Amino acid sequence: MSSDSPLQISNLLLAAMEMRMFVYHENRIPQNTAVVVVSNHRSFMDASVLMKALGHPLRTACHHYMGQVPVMREFVHLLGCFPLEEREQRQQSFFKQATELLKSHEWVAVFPEGAQPMIKLTQPEKVGKFHRGFAHLAFRTDVCNLAVLPVAIASYEENVTKAVPLRFLRLFDPSEPLFDQSGWHPMVTYQSVNVLIGHPYWITPTQREQYQGKQAKQVITHLTKYCRSQITELLAVGCN
Repeated sequence: MSSDSPLQISNLLLAAMEMRMFVYHENRIPQNTAVVVVSNHRSFMDASVLMKALGHPLRTACHHYMGQVPVMREFVHLLGCFPLEEREQRQQSFFKQATELLKSHEWVAVFPEGAQPMIKLTQPEKVGKFHRGFAHLAFRTDVCNLAVLPVAIASYEENVTKAVPLRFLRLFDPSEPLFDQSGWHPMVTYQSVNVLIGHPYWITPTQREQYQGKQAKQVITHLTKYCRSQITELLAVGCN
């Protein structure tokens, strides 16, 4: 698979689905550097939407079960996704794979809300709690001029259907507590979407030096809040 294949496949997929997209603030997209793209997450289409909007291939961290289900695992591979390990090894797996990709100047996409908004349907303008893994990744990865780019995917026309029973997915990932509940895994298909690009957060050498001891928690909290705030504000505009 060539480095541009995920972008090409994403463009073909979205064209076949006849999804309408409008992109705002394209001038904020970093150029010629490694980027951690941070976005809200409600649909299986999100990785493709981000690639088309940014005009750049992405390597996207995705849930463990997506690499286990037949057909789905081949599909996510074509889109450049790297499925994480089971729950016990998930964090270590994420840092190892994502760090190597960023050092190769590839762009890595992370959905800090995790799988929760995919399992339990939320409103397009709502943003859940952010896990801090992406912030640790940004400060741990020793790459010059690393940018963290918040992006809001604002759906204003979509279809929602039932995909598979949640408990069926336990066959592929019994370690995931989200799959212990009854009900169905919803599938959100965008028809019209606004993609709004936030201001990039640049990781400077000075900030990286602060990522140690008691200061580490402060810089991680600041970056996490910054990205969540940017995405929340952009969604408020894009969903209306």
